[in-house]
Amino acid sequence: MEKSYLSLLLLLIAISCALAKDAAKKDSKDTTAKPKLPQTLSRGWGDQLIWTQTYEEALFRAKHSQKPLMIIHHLEDCPHSQALKKVFAEHKDIQKLAEKFILLNLVYETTDKNLAPDGQYVPRVLFIDPSLTVRADITGRYSNRLYAYEPSDISLLYSNMQKALKLLKTEL
Repeated sequence: MEKSYLSLLLLLIAISCALAKDAAKKDSKDTTAKPKLPQTLSRGWGDQLIWTQTYEEALFRAKHSQKPLMIIHHLEDCPHSQALKKVFAEHKDIQKLAEKFILLNLVYETTDKNLAPDGQYVPRVLFIDPSLTVRADITGRYSNRLYAYEPSDISLLYSNMQKALKLLKTEL
C-alpha cells in the first residue's frame, strides 16, 4: 500500500513539474512579445484628427455640421494604401485642412453603391457634400479609377480637398 501511495506521490510531482515548465515557457514568450497598441479610428491616417466610426455616423455628422465628408477606402495589407497613408499622415497642410472635414476611413466595403461609382478598388478617396451627394466632379487623375490616388498625387488630393471646401461655400 505504501508503494502505491509513493507511486501516486511521484506521479503528482512529475505532473506538477511538467506543468510548471509549460507555464514558464508561456510566460517567457509573453514577455518577449511586443505589446499590441489599441487600434484607433485614424488607423494611422492622422492620429490628431477626429475620425468617425461608421459610415452612418459620418453621414449624420456631415449633414448636421454642414461640413464635407471625406471617405478613404483602404486595406491594411495593401502596399498602395500603406504608401498613400504614410504620405497623407506626414503632409502637414493636408492634416491641417482635414480638420475642416468629417473624416472616415474604411477598411471594408459598404453596401452603399454610391461609394463605389466606378468599382471597388483601394485606395480611393471620395468627397460627399452635406446634402449627402457624392461629388463626382472631384476626382483623381485616372480615367479608369476616378477616385484613386497614389503618393505622387498628394498635391492633387490637397487641391481636391480645397475644391470640396470651396464648392461647399459657394453652395451655402
